[in-house]
Amino acid sequence: MNPRPGPANDRPGPASARSGPAHGRPAHSVVRSPRHAVSDRPFIVIWEATRACPLACLHCRAEAQTLRHPEELDGADARRVMDQIAAFGKPSPLFVITGGDPFQRADLTDLVAYGTSLGLRVAVSPSGTPTLTRENLVAVREAGAIALSLSLDGSTAERHDAFRGVPGVYDWTLEGWRAARELGLKVQINTTVTRDSLEDLADIAALVKREGAMLWSGFVLVPTGRGEQLDSLTAAEIEDVLHFLYDCGAVMATKTTEGHHFRRVVLQRTVLDARGEKPVLGPLYARLTARARELGVFDGERRAVRRPPMDVSSGRGFVFISHTGEVHPSGFLPLSAGNVKNHPLTDIYRGSALFTKLRDPSLLRGKCGACEFKTVCGGSRSRAYGFTRDVLEADPYCAYEPGSFPYQEDLRALTESMRR
Repeated sequence: MNPRPGPANDRPGPASARSGPAHGRPAHSVVRSPRHAVSDRPFIVIWEATRACPLACLHCRAEAQTLRHPEELDGADARRVMDQIAAFGKPSPLFVITGGDPFQRADLTDLVAYGTSLGLRVAVSPSGTPTLTRENLVAVREAGAIALSLSLDGSTAERHDAFRGVPGVYDWTLEGWRAARELGLKVQINTTVTRDSLEDLADIAALVKREGAMLWSGFVLVPTGRGEQLDSLTAAEIEDVLHFLYDCGAVMATKTTEGHHFRRVVLQRTVLDARGEKPVLGPLYARLTARARELGVFDGERRAVRRPPMDVSSGRGFVFISHTGEVHPSGFLPLSAGNVKNHPLTDIYRGSALFTKLRDPSLLRGKCGACEFKTVCGGSRSRAYGFTRDVLEADPYCAYEPGSFPYQEDLRALTESMRR
C-alpha cells in the first residue's frame, strides 16, 4: 500500500504551511547523518560477546545455546577488538556488548572498564534473565557503561514470556529496566514486530511511555536463525507500523531496527505535516491509533523536537562482530567479510568487497534501485538477503512505489536543506 495524502483534521492555516520544508530550511535535521564519513569509520559497532543464553526466543538470529561456545573471543581477543575500534579515531564509534546474554561472561565488567578506558562509549544489551540484577547493573555502570538496551515484545507477562520461551522474563525485564533508570543508565527498549506483537504495539507504547525510556525501537523482523520459522508480515502492515511509530515520536523518542524505510516515512510525513495533510493508510494503522488514543499514549506534553532517525545501515555506519570474531555488516546478515583474529577491523570495514558494495546505492536492484529515497533509506540489506539470497535486491517489506509521492518538489527542498 502506498500512503496517499489526505486532509488532516487539524489543517494549519497558510502561515503554518509557508513555514514548511518547501519554503525554508527546517529548524533541525529531519534525518541525522554521522559527523564523519561512514566509509571511514562506523557509527556503531556491536559485539556478540557470547551466544550463551537461558532463553528460547522465537526470533533469535543467534539460535542461542545454554553453554558458551569454545571458540568465543576470550578476554585478550576482546581487548584487541576494542583497541581496533579505538583505532578508527575520534569520535569513536558507539560500542555495544550484546549476546546471547553478555552477563553470562564473568569478565563483562572488566571489558566494559577497558573499553571505557580507551575512550569508547560502551553500552550493554543483556537478556531479561535472573542475571539482570541491580547488583550486576551497578557493576557495569560503575565500570563506565552509559546505556542499556532491553527487549520488550509484549505488554503483559503472558505475551512477553510466551515469545521469550521462559516464564518470568517479563518481570525480570521490568525490574532491570527500573533499576537501570534509577542508576542513571540510558535505557533503550526494543520491540520485535511480528504477527504476534502487531496488535499489541499500542499497549507496548503505553508501557514504554509510563515506565520511561531514552528510546523505543521497533525491530522489523529479518528471517534468519529461529526467525525463519515465524510468519511473514505484509509490506502494507509494516507501512502502518512505521507510520504509527512516527506518530508515537511526538510524545516519545522512537526509531527502528532493520526498518530503514522509516527514514523515508519521516521525510514524507515532514512534508505532509507542513502541508496540513495526513497519509491514507490501512486498517492496522487505524486500530493501533485508536487503541493508543484510548490508552492516552498521545496525551500530555509533546516533544519540542522529534528525535531524527540516524542514516546508518548495514555496512554503512554499522558493523557486527560475532562471538567467534567474524565481521558482518549486520547481525542479521550472515555474510562475513573477514575475522578480527586475522585482519584488523579497520581494514575489513574500510576495504572489504562486501562492505564497499553495501555503501554504493547505485548497485541496488529492483524497487530499491529505482527509488528516489535510496540514498537515505536503501532498504534492509539483511531482509533482502533473507528472502532472496541477493544482498542488493529490493526490501520485500517496503510498500512504497518509487516516484509515487506527490510532492517531489517539497521533498527535494527538504533533502537539500538537510545537506547544508
